[in-house]
Amino acid sequence: MDPRPPPPYPDLLDDVTERARRLAYSLRTEEAYRDWTRRFLEFHSPRHPKDLSAAHIEAFLTALAVDRQVSPSTLNQAKSALLFLYKEVLVIQLPWVQEVRSVAVTRRLPVVLTQTEVRLLLSQLSGPTGLVASLLYGTGMRLLEGLRLRVKDVDFERREIIIRQGKGDKDRVTILPDNLVEPLQTQLAQARRLHFEDLAQGFGEVWLPNALGLKYRSAGRSWAWQYVFPAASRSRDPRERGDTRGGQAGVERRHHLHEQAVQKAVKVAAQEARLTKPCTPHTLRHSFATHLLQAGYDIRTIQELLGHSDVATTEIYTHVLNRGGRGVRSPLDGLG
Repeated sequence: MDPRPPPPYPDLLDDVTERARRLAYSLRTEEAYRDWTRRFLEFHSPRHPKDLSAAHIEAFLTALAVDRQVSPSTLNQAKSALLFLYKEVLVIQLPWVQEVRSVAVTRRLPVVLTQTEVRLLLSQLSGPTGLVASLLYGTGMRLLEGLRLRVKDVDFERREIIIRQGKGDKDRVTILPDNLVEPLQTQLAQARRLHFEDLAQGFGEVWLPNALGLKYRSAGRSWAWQYVFPAASRSRDPRERGDTRGGQAGVERRHHLHEQAVQKAVKVAAQEARLTKPCTPHTLRHSFATHLLQAGYDIRTIQELLGHSDVATTEIYTHVLNRGGRGVRSPLDGLG
């Protein structure tokens, strides 16, 4: 049972969900905007958002910063959710909405593992989660990009992987490491057996992006569109429940491996390897970029592999690479 009381104006939360789906927002964004709207409604209950002003939004964001001490990026996400509520859901074009200030996000140097530390970490991992972690380090993919990988986008002959709808809804091509060819083929054989078992039981249809399932009716059941890393069990699709007020059950499908499974496995592996650095799956992406720089690859090539829109984002790894403050030798080391 949910101990929280029902939020005021529940229909407004459903409107947020429906509008986000009409605009083809990702499920993560949809859920985040709905959650921030719920918190905003509870904070100013019982008043309706139409009766509030910029000062009320500022008060809500200030409470998050002072009482909850959330990060600047989280504050900006909350602000974006509220702007979405007013502009897209309530369709209120109020001048004060744009006056709500964003918070400056401080850029931090990423945590990077040495190659020895990566080897120790990966040695503690096995199975599909271990293969995903190796893939992140070997290709520079983000965690969800790896988990959403489809069979058709792995090209063994060309030794490349096509990443579809990455950050910013962009496609790109990255490398397929030789050391992962055999493990990936084994993983695909296991996924294929699972898919044909689902087909035999009357299931086997995978979720397709951009309403492709409506255009190509049989594509969702084809092997080419299946996930490389399928989940261990089938589940109901939260995006296909129709009107959220109706509470209809979604289509039962086999989704991809859950991101939390990989996150937990990497955390445990880091502890087993006795690494002192904070380590997450994204740390492997940072390590991929830094180690390519160490190997002498140019910054533009690494930018394309990572999928960064601006080379300035990639250049942060040059700061990580520099030893002892831009390669400067300490005068203390010159003393006899």
